[in-house]
Amino acid sequence: MFNQKFGKTIKLFLMDADPDGRMICELSNWTGKAYRIPRGKVKDCNNRDELKSTAVYLLFGRAESATAKPKVYIGEAENAYSRLVQHVSEKEFWNESVVFISKDENLNKAHIKYLESRLFEIATSADRYELQNGNTPTRSSISEADQAEMEEFIEYIKMLVNTMGFKVFEPLIKADNGAVVTADCLYINAARGANAKGRRTSDGLVVLKNSEIATSTVPSFPNSFNALRNDLLEGGIVVAVEDKLLFQQDYLFSSPSAAAAVVMGRSANGLVEWKDINGKDLKSIEAQEIQKANIIL
Repeated sequence: MFNQKFGKTIKLFLMDADPDGRMICELSNWTGKAYRIPRGKVKDCNNRDELKSTAVYLLFGRAESATAKPKVYIGEAENAYSRLVQHVSEKEFWNESVVFISKDENLNKAHIKYLESRLFEIATSADRYELQNGNTPTRSSISEADQAEMEEFIEYIKMLVNTMGFKVFEPLIKADNGAVVTADCLYINAARGANAKGRRTSDGLVVLKNSEIATSTVPSFPNSFNALRNDLLEGGIVVAVEDKLLFQQDYLFSSPSAAAAVVMGRSANGLVEWKDINGKDLKSIEAQEIQKANIIL
């Protein structure tokens, strides 16, 4: 089957001539349109008539600590502007919103209820954000043809939300059929019980669930990594199981070295500490990947 992916053109319009202000985001050959609206700019949208139509929207809030998840609320509205105004007065956690409308006004109430339910489901599965919805949204019953159209709409929503920097719908690790491919894994097996498995991602390095960290740290362990280690323990992300300290979930670190330091309980160069199943370190793996790419070019 022909399954080649083609590039996409995304057009961004800075409504306030300010990258931190309001933004309109459009995708080539798509009838949808996204508005990114900071909380403090909602009041300036009163004259945007298309925001007074049916829409599905997301409210984003920052994480409260280094180990906490950022927050998101997923909703739908028949008048997006009025609903955002309502949320400004009623919901404190959020600082940015993203609103999706249809340029051809082809989204009805059943459509946006379906979109809200599916987006909630996808965000729950990805488990990157702490969902602020009090209840699970109910899914409307729509025709098979409308479902196909809405699922395509969702793919574009995911693309644009990710492009804006909100990875609410992206799992930490993308893998076929949800399986982790052993050949792609990296390992650390070191002193004081450190025995971890990880995966590289575009965001950093993910240490996988059930990985073991060192049961103690060296006296020279940097304060910043020690604070992160303590946050992981206090937050229940790493817990004591018998004589081991185990990750209870996949956890994303900003770099291989940060992951290695927490796992090993000492300063560490992640590029040499993380190794594949054959013992090749990450530095060599990346050098080989670049060499192969240059040969292809």
